[in-house]
Amino acid sequence: MGFEQAWLSYRMNVEAGEWKGISKIYADSRNPIMKNAVSELQKAFREMMGIEPVLCSDSREVKADTGSICFKLDRERKAEGYHIYEEDGNVVIAASSECGWLYGVFELIRQMQMESSIKGMNIEREPVMPLRMLNHWDNMDGSIERGYSGNSFFFDKDEILVEERIVTYARLLASVGINGTVINNVNVKDAATWLITDRYFEKLSQLSEIFADYGIKLFLSLNYAAPVELGELDSADPLSEEVRAWWKERMKLVFTQIPNLGGFLIKADSEGRPGPFTYGRTHADGANMLAEAAEPYGGLIIWRCFVYNCKQDWRDYKTDRARSGYDNFIELDGTFRDNVILQIKNGPMDFQVREPVHPLFGALKATNQMLEVQIAQEYTGQQRHVCYLIPMFKEILSFHTYAAEVNDTVEDIVSGKTFKQTKCGMAAVANTGNDENWTGHDLAAANLYGFGRLAFDPSVTAEELAGEWIIRTFGKDKEVRETLLFILMNSWRAYEMYNAPLGIGWMVNPSYHYGPSVDGYEYDRWGTYHRADHIGIGVDRSHHGTGYAGLYREPNASMYDNPESCPDELLLFFHHMPYDHRLRSGKTVIQHIYDTHFEGVELVDEMVKRFEGLEGKLPDKAYRRMLERFHHQKEHSREWRDQINSYFYRKSGIADEKGRKIY
Repeated sequence: MGFEQAWLSYRMNVEAGEWKGISKIYADSRNPIMKNAVSELQKAFREMMGIEPVLCSDSREVKADTGSICFKLDRERKAEGYHIYEEDGNVVIAASSECGWLYGVFELIRQMQMESSIKGMNIEREPVMPLRMLNHWDNMDGSIERGYSGNSFFFDKDEILVEERIVTYARLLASVGINGTVINNVNVKDAATWLITDRYFEKLSQLSEIFADYGIKLFLSLNYAAPVELGELDSADPLSEEVRAWWKERMKLVFTQIPNLGGFLIKADSEGRPGPFTYGRTHADGANMLAEAAEPYGGLIIWRCFVYNCKQDWRDYKTDRARSGYDNFIELDGTFRDNVILQIKNGPMDFQVREPVHPLFGALKATNQMLEVQIAQEYTGQQRHVCYLIPMFKEILSFHTYAAEVNDTVEDIVSGKTFKQTKCGMAAVANTGNDENWTGHDLAAANLYGFGRLAFDPSVTAEELAGEWIIRTFGKDKEVRETLLFILMNSWRAYEMYNAPLGIGWMVNPSYHYGPSVDGYEYDRWGTYHRADHIGIGVDRSHHGTGYAGLYREPNASMYDNPESCPDELLLFFHHMPYDHRLRSGKTVIQHIYDTHFEGVELVDEMVKRFEGLEGKLPDKAYRRMLERFHHQKEHSREWRDQINSYFYRKSGIADEKGRKIY
């Protein structure tokens, strides 16, 4: 299957002006990363300007001709940072490492695409997040769990694919500063368990080399019970000397055979996956055993905190799935080895359109932490609906945890600023597949682009990221830019409006999580409820209920615990409220439900109307792909509106004040 170049499709730019004066590149391109950096630079000039600067020998210590791009060594700069500046008509990219120069090249290309001026250019950047990762949920049969963009381009029929598409994938990641990728599903089963055996070492080594040449570390998801499932031991007890010895030998073999391997991602003791609980051990016992074995090779063990009992009784009003991550890990703070990182989802449930920030952020003080978000739109339209998620991520990163007097936001914690950690960062569940455009919906690529840029530099606004992605992907036509920017910046709000109201979440069809089903999970084992009756709706997580609100630091705990101070957008997550309770807007809960579901559909209609006006201004194939999905979203948003409104009208018996059609 063919594939496009996404935002690296360097369109001819006839207004390039001073950039056309660049005639030479002075660089030592013998290093593979530098070779790729120079190649990318030449490609950009060739495709955008119709010229190709001549590559000259390395001149970091020699003054180059005017109209040159020069690479300069700056030993004082941090490893992945760079400084781009104009000097006597030349463009200088200063860095202390090849990765810094590579990121500097992609920054320079971005400036070219945005038609910035060379004169007076002075850009200094260094990544805020040490680790900036994608987590792929690809299975080795070629399917993708929660994949909405075709099949895997890493695996097919239990074999590893090493194809040209992988190189373009690496270029895309490096261009936005992503430096790590986990290529297989966290639910490791069947052939994937064998990825740590010689069955797959040769192909994994080839993938690892491709990634290394773009500054990206390869990671693998690991089956905790591998010693047993590979048939070599009858136990995976982390305190067993035999098991510990097995992992030490296995890690030695794997890290030796797969250069540039960064480490492993583990999902254990959750949703049926094996883990240390089987042997009466803790998460720290399990993680530390693996970390000890990986440590001599610089390997990281990334241990997911998505741990809960998925066999909850819906009659039980005290057990709360939202508490599970906190309850499982808070007592283990400070007991994990230094090369263990706990990967924590942005919210306590599961990537809903609106959740509170996970209470572990701010509670853990002596443990390496990563933020996990999902750009695969599992609960936000599955890349059939447009839903630009960067505004959500910005809100999460700016959340004050009150874990310290200063530098207390989630961003501060996962960047290492709060607790002086270096093994931390952000990870996103990937949204790519082998569809021609990589992400199914063309506009979903803005989430991949935005995530990488945001992890590198969280100070950039969601609107700025959307705007530059539009220009880099579709060019600078004013109507295209304004229309797509309107759509992206309103899409999360629109989806939330016609989806589940006021933070309640989960009103989806079980299993495949698409489309409205208000009671789909209400009496299920998964512990995801709305608790609606004829009087009201919401889950009581105050001190009267499950006590979840009290897991936060003050003043957040008191704010969430009291319905009068709890933010409206999270009210039903924390409280069971009567339908006639008045929100800060002055509307009742029930009227808010009615109004937002009608308004969400109206906003989608406006988005579709504006998009239809772009016919002839976008590449025809991309326009047709998007138009088909927009028409689906238009109709599907009505399905959401009508089912949700009808459910609550019938449940409450309270009519819409505006007399609109509710079934």
